Amino acid sequence: MSMDKDELHQRRQRREELRKERQKQQRMTLLTLIAAVIVVIVAILLIVVLSTGSDTPTQEEPLLPTESQEIQDTPLGVAPETTPNITFPEETNSWLHQDPTTVVHIRAAGDLNITDTVVNAGFTQNGYNFTTAFQDILPVLADADLTLMNFEGNVCGAPFGTQSASAPMELLYALRNAGVDILQTANSFTVHNGLTGMQTTLNNIRSVGIETTGSYANSQEYQDAQGFIMCEIQGIRVAIVAFTKGMGSRGIPATSEECVNLLYEDFATTYQKIDRDRISDILDNVNAEDPDLTIALLHWGSEFNDNIHATQESIIKLMQGEGVDVIIGTHPHRVQKVDFNQEKGTLVAYSLGDFFGDAKESGTNYSIILDLEITRYNDTGNTKVTGFDYIPIYTLKENEACDGQRRVVRINEAIWGYDTNFVDRITKEAYDSMKYSLERIEARVAGK
Repeated sequence: MSMDKDELHQRRQRREELRKERQKQQRMTLLTLIAAVIVVIVAILLIVVLSTGSDTPTQEEPLLPTESQEIQDTPLGVAPETTPNITFPEETNSWLHQDPTTVVHIRAAGDLNITDTVVNAGFTQNGYNFTTAFQDILPVLADADLTLMNFEGNVCGAPFGTQSASAPMELLYALRNAGVDILQTANSFTVHNGLTGMQTTLNNIRSVGIETTGSYANSQEYQDAQGFIMCEIQGIRVAIVAFTKGMGSRGIPATSEECVNLLYEDFATTYQKIDRDRISDILDNVNAEDPDLTIALLHWGSEFNDNIHATQESIIKLMQGEGVDVIIGTHPHRVQKVDFNQEKGTLVAYSLGDFFGDAKESGTNYSIILDLEITRYNDTGNTKVTGFDYIPIYTLKENEACDGQRRVVRINEAIWGYDTNFVDRITKEAYDSMKYSLERIEARVAGK
C-alpha cells in the first residue's frame, strides 16, 4: 500500500514533535527556575532594606547633614555603605540567546538477527515479551537524540524463527520502548519472504512508531521518499540513507528494483560492479534538500570475515565525494575498525558487529553501540562530527545468566556487578569472556 507525501511527512515528523514537546517542558522548567532565582534576589533586597532601615531616624527626628557631610542621592531607608552591588543583565531574556554551538548525539547499533534463539528469548507462557532482553541497554539507546539499528529479518506473521526470519510484533514494541527511532531494512533479509513479506514488515514497523530506511513498499513510495529520510534534531537537519550489497543472493522483479537501495549492479551474484549511477542519483536527491549532515547505513562486506574489500573503499570515496559525512556498516557480524577524520569531521565505521543474535560464531557475542557527537557552529551553520565514543555490549547466553535469560548487556556494568557480588550477577565463564571481549573490541575499533 502506497503512502502519499503528507503521510510520509507526518511519519517523519512524529519523532521531532515528541522532541519539541520535551524541549518545551525543559524551557518551562528553566523559566520556573529563573522565577525562583528572581524571588530569592528580591527577598534578599527586602531583607537588606528592612535591616538597614531600622537604624535610620524616623520622620519625627529628621537627620540633617552637617557641614562635613555631603548629601548623597541614596534610596530612602538604605545606608550608602550597605547598598548591595547587583548588576542585572541588559536583557532579562538573555537565556534565550542562541548558544555558539548545538551538540547532539546519534547512536547506532549493529545487526539484530531474527533466529530461533532470538525469538525464544522473548517467549513466555502468556505470549512474547522482549522487555528483559533489552532492559539493560535501554539507558544507552533511549538517551540519544536519535538511535539507529539494522533489522535483519521480517515481521510478517507466524511461524517465527530462523526459517522464516519473521519476528513477532512484540519485538518491535520492545525496540520502540528501548528508544530505537530508525531501523535499516535494506539488508540480506529484505525480500526473504518476497515483496509481500517486505511490504508487511515495513507497515508493521511503522505502525509502532519506528521509521524505516533503505527499502520501500513499492516504486511510488520510493519516488515519494526519494531514497532517504530526513530528521530534524534540535534544528540540525540530518539525512539518513541506507544501502545493501544484496538480499541474500535473491533477485527482485525488474519493475520493483527501486524498492531496495542497492550498492551493486550484480547484487545477486559476485558484488563486483558498483551501481554508481543509482548511488549518485539517491545522494543527489539528498543534497537537493541541503541537509546539515548525511549518514549512510551500509550493509556490506563479508560475513564472519575481517577483510575490507577494494569495492568498499571505492564506495567510501564515491559517497564522501557526494557529501556523505558518516558511514556505518553492518553484515560481517564482527566489530571492525572505525576511521575518524577530526579535521574534516567525517567517520567510517566498517562494521558494528551483532547487536543481538545467536552469538555462536567467534567474535559475534560482543559488539558496540556507536555514539556520534555532532556539533553545529551556529555562527557559520557548519555541522560536522566532532567526536565519537562507543559502548561495549555483549549477548548474554542462557547458560551465562543466573536467571537463564538471554539478553543484551553492557559489558562494563556486567563486570562491575560481578566484582561487587551483585545479586543477579553473571557467571564466572561470562565474566572471563567479557574481559576478553573488552580487549578485542578496543583492538578491533583501532583496526588491529
